Amino acid sequence: MSSGSLTTKNTYPMHIGMASYLPDSYLKMAAQDLHERVEEKRKSYGKDLVVLGHYYQRHDVIRHSDFQGDSLDLSAKAAASNAKHIVFCGVHFMAESAEILSRTDQTVYLPNLFAGCPMADMGDSFDVEHAWKEITSICHEKIIPITYMNSTAALKAFCGKHDGSVCTSSNAAPLFKFYYENIARKIFFFPDEHLGRNTALQMGLTEKELIVWDPTLELGGNTKEQIDQARMILWKGYCHVHTFFTPVHIKALKEKYPDALVVVHPECTRQVVEMADACGSTSFIKRFVEEAPVNSTIIVGTEINHAINLDIWNEDKKVIGLARSFCPNMYKINLQNLCWTLDHLETPDVHRITVPDSIKSNANKALQRMLEVKGKN
Repeated sequence: MSSGSLTTKNTYPMHIGMASYLPDSYLKMAAQDLHERVEEKRKSYGKDLVVLGHYYQRHDVIRHSDFQGDSLDLSAKAAASNAKHIVFCGVHFMAESAEILSRTDQTVYLPNLFAGCPMADMGDSFDVEHAWKEITSICHEKIIPITYMNSTAALKAFCGKHDGSVCTSSNAAPLFKFYYENIARKIFFFPDEHLGRNTALQMGLTEKELIVWDPTLELGGNTKEQIDQARMILWKGYCHVHTFFTPVHIKALKEKYPDALVVVHPECTRQVVEMADACGSTSFIKRFVEEAPVNSTIIVGTEINHAINLDIWNEDKKVIGLARSFCPNMYKINLQNLCWTLDHLETPDVHRITVPDSIKSNANKALQRMLEVKGKN
């Protein structure tokens, strides 16, 4: 049985149950037959279908995608395409973002609706709303909420409603800079504490200007004075894939490969980032590997499937994962449920991702603000 799949029928509503239940015929199908079936379906739909593959997807899935990349880049490409059907091989918040940016004549699908994101779920919209009321009642200066792309549509809508924006790991620094210079002195950033801290320190802010908001504690674990004086308030959230990496991992591999270059993702802890040769988004990491000298050895600190794919795509270099840290939710997307999804695109509601209009409208405002700022830099 593949990860995230159930072999027995269940009592979930069809659009939920079908995300997990797969007939035995798919589970028992040989890998080569699945590959051929997927390609046949892609060919039969032609330009009416686009399959998106996030960099963290395993190779036997991402090889069937029309586009590979980060979540925002993939969503934008899908929206700009002529496709009526968008199948996102990623996790739930990514498919939501594709749905927010999509046209009315496009439908977004996720091969497994249970492919979520623990970090995105750490930013509960009710908790964020409560924190916002407390923070704005204390602060004497304008504050802007900014959410990481790795968040729910509800949090994106919250930012859109309060003049805020979305950011990605690649544009966080210029976006923060724009808001600091033109809009507000304070930023409330969620849900990833480490991306916020690494970006802020890179920009020249000091640790004293940063505080962490823990939603389980009164005033997030801070005093009113600390909240009022902070330049950036960081939500206490994290990605378990990237916080798994430690300085010990780097030391061990550097002893084995002393000439190796180390590149890590900004969702890693500050200690890991400081030990690396470079730090950046998954797209940045891909470019870093591609532009490295021939015969280089590159140690990559991000989801293990990205490291594996980079090693496959760059035959003239040796790419090694910093440690075998993988995202189990990304792994819930497999050949079987991708094939099943393509076989049932015309079935009402199955595997479809929809965002309520009230949320979609405000979330789109936050995404468009990000794209406007991106266009100015």
